[in-house]
Amino acid sequence: MPCPTVRDICEYLNSLAPFDTQCSWDNSGLLIGDPDRPVQTVALALDITPEAVEAAHAAGADLILSHHPVIFHPLRQMHPRDPAYLLARYDIAAVCIHTPLDKACGGVNDALAAALGFAGAVAVAQEGEAAMLRAAEIPETDGAALAAHVARALHTTVRLADAGKPIRRVAVLGGAGADLLADAAAAGVDALITGDAGHHDFLDAKQLGLTLIAAGHFETEQPVIAVLAEKLAAFDLRTVCIPQTAPVTYIPE
Repeated sequence: MPCPTVRDICEYLNSLAPFDTQCSWDNSGLLIGDPDRPVQTVALALDITPEAVEAAHAAGADLILSHHPVIFHPLRQMHPRDPAYLLARYDIAAVCIHTPLDKACGGVNDALAAALGFAGAVAVAQEGEAAMLRAAEIPETDGAALAAHVARALHTTVRLADAGKPIRRVAVLGGAGADLLADAAAAGVDALITGDAGHHDFLDAKQLGLTLIAAGHFETEQPVIAVLAEKLAAFDLRTVCIPQTAPVTYIPE
């Protein structure tokens, strides 16, 4: 069987999580490289950092597939340690699938729900950013117990704003999901689990009567990398998951 090309892999990913569903501010798709390049080895990473590129190069990767775009804001200059510079230097293509994978069935948020053991999670909307949200019914619990469960399941430290009410229906949204607090409340959930949340997000959540748990951007999105590796089994190629950890360190008292 001939090697798939970068284009073949892009078209396959587009069938799973259409690039045209990306948010207006996003930059998903083939961002670096030749679409006609044959691919024998794909490296996968949540973030394309200099270290991830070096690891992909050491693994002999022809393509690196990531969740977060390697080019997000306009580039005004590049330096030798910039990820985009290194990709071009090593002739490694980069395909990034960001918000389409947040929205897609089986994508980031379904992977997060699965990692948390929430069976039967469903999308709360069909379009717009609210399409990223997944909601599931769970055995009745409270904010502290749910937060402890999330911390154990994702092996991380969490922050909690407890609305002080029983929790029977929970929404999840990996990454920066606090902007959709109102959408989560409108969906009738009792709690939202996301990655990032600021001071005012916690205040707003309590005002909405919604328990909010922030478990880390990296930690809530990383489960999708194993899912992507499984999806690529449709091709006869080698996949390498680049080991990564969250870029922040939590300092105890």
